[in-house]
Amino acid sequence: MSTSTVISADTWGTPVPVLSFSPVVLPAPGRPVDLHVRVSAPATGTGLPVILFSHGHGPSNHLSSLNGYAPLADFWAARGFVVVQPTHLTSRTLSHLVADAPGAPDFWRSRAEDMTHILDRLDAIEGAVPQLAGRVDRTRVALAGHSLGGFTAALLLGAGITDPDTGKVVRLTETRIKAGVLLAAPGRGGDAFNGPMAERWPIIGAVDFSTMTTPALVVAGDKDDSRHFTDMGPAWHVDPYTLAPGPKTLLTLFGAEHGLGGIAGYDAAETSDEDPGRVAALARLTAAYLHTRLHPGAPTWQTACEALTTGPDAVGRVESK
Repeated sequence: MSTSTVISADTWGTPVPVLSFSPVVLPAPGRPVDLHVRVSAPATGTGLPVILFSHGHGPSNHLSSLNGYAPLADFWAARGFVVVQPTHLTSRTLSHLVADAPGAPDFWRSRAEDMTHILDRLDAIEGAVPQLAGRVDRTRVALAGHSLGGFTAALLLGAGITDPDTGKVVRLTETRIKAGVLLAAPGRGGDAFNGPMAERWPIIGAVDFSTMTTPALVVAGDKDDSRHFTDMGPAWHVDPYTLAPGPKTLLTLFGAEHGLGGIAGYDAAETSDEDPGRVAALARLTAAYLHTRLHPGAPTWQTACEALTTGPDAVGRVESK
């Protein structure tokens, strides 16, 4: 297989074939099971940036694992990113193995530590995936997460969290991550965190966004009404943008519910707002945002916004601070 040069802004929009390899098994001492990841990468190109992806929870047995979110992972990899997807301990695929493990059921600290472990082992990952060695730019690392994965992403991007067991503020910031995307992430705690599931998942409301300083794109659906956590309505998912310091960008998707059109998997039955066009637009916008963040000066984000968030056919609106 031959390789090309770094995928530039001029050629970025042209997809290339994708190689997907799983599982890559990373020994993780102290973790109930070893860390399994899927790696998807373009078949050509060098100097490839990395996207770590943190999955959500959800009702499916396998989408909350390295086997989910193909509509995003495939698109990102085809546009020049190396996408690394771990199976967190919250995955239904592991529930029979870790139900009584320390940190259950939310495994909030473990989820964040999974990403740091991946960054610590990028050499091993690169060596384990056929035809990937020597093609990864480890100085350009981004992070994305959906739902509970957005919660995990917030911690790694700088948000503090009050440990419910100790009452102390914990910081799990990962400075090697240069930009992030929070997809339908949870909002603030306090009086706003008043739904019927709030008592079962108190950790969700324990995040302080005021220290989340890493540049990030926050994506919220204007129909994403998470009544099980809050009575704020869709505005709750905007909190990571509103309450965090800049630089931050908010993408509000018109008509989108929590599944954002179906990003968790192709034809996922539980998606309440299935819309392949919305998913395609979101995949392009998120890839463009991260490409520009990791390649300062590249026009990809501006070009994507002009194409998809302006005019009568706009899929959403964008604001920044």
